[in-house]
Amino acid sequence: MASVAVTRRHDLTDAQWAVLEPLLPGRKKPGRPPKWSKRQ
Repeated sequence: MASVAVTRRHDLTDAQWAVLEPLLPGRKKPGRPPKWSKRQ
């Protein structure tokens, strides 16, 4: 029986995230750091 990684449609692989992360805006405001990363 072969093992297959099960991902939901909103899950990203590390390779996909590496492409998308630089395109997201960074934090510009001072204050409390975000509780969740942009990937989460």
